[in-house]
Amino acid sequence: MKTEELISLLAGGVTPVERGLLFRRFGLAVILALSGSTVMMLLIFGIRPDLVAVAHTPLFWGKVAFPLCLGVGALWMITRLARPGMTCGAGRWLVMAGVLAVWAGALFALAQAAPDARLSLVFGKTWKVCAFNIVLLSVPGFAAIFWALRGMAPTRLGLAGACGGLLAGSLATIAYCLHCPEMEIPFWGVWYLLGLLLSSVLGGLLGPRVLRW
Repeated sequence: MKTEELISLLAGGVTPVERGLLFRRFGLAVILALSGSTVMMLLIFGIRPDLVAVAHTPLFWGKVAFPLCLGVGALWMITRLARPGMTCGAGRWLVMAGVLAVWAGALFALAQAAPDARLSLVFGKTWKVCAFNIVLLSVPGFAAIFWALRGMAPTRLGLAGACGGLLAGSLATIAYCLHCPEMEIPFWGVWYLLGLLLSSVLGGLLGPRVLRW
């Protein structure tokens, strides 16, 4: 068989990718991930009893805005990395902006606090379990997001997996905010971020194994 004939044969079965498939897959994955993490949170931890009261405070919505910002940045990156040869794009700047904003708020809060109160702002009451609870609640997100990735064609598997882990962790953190009693910015800047980092590292390790095609 001649080279030209072989190329024609291979190209003959190619069909165009359905328009909008990527965004539908990841839209569904985000819905499933957030729903699964929320159900897990309700079953394992439960909603904080004063949620209605704290939901009327700007600080609570600032707590939710932190993982939401990182989640939007991670989703931005992952929808690019799901396609062959793409870079993570500008989503990384949104992630960095979210982290820097929380760190800036944490430093301001620590500077305003009395010296003997600063440790309690950082450690709160749940520092021993917070990061691991976030990773636990990210399990549904890992399943949904890696399903979406496997249906596409990522080539930078480690980076795609890390962004998938960050997205799963961000959605899990949003759900965890409905339970977590900690309301101090320094706490979020350390322990929430550690949970998100662990989810990202886990995703980066799983990516080359799970997403290989």
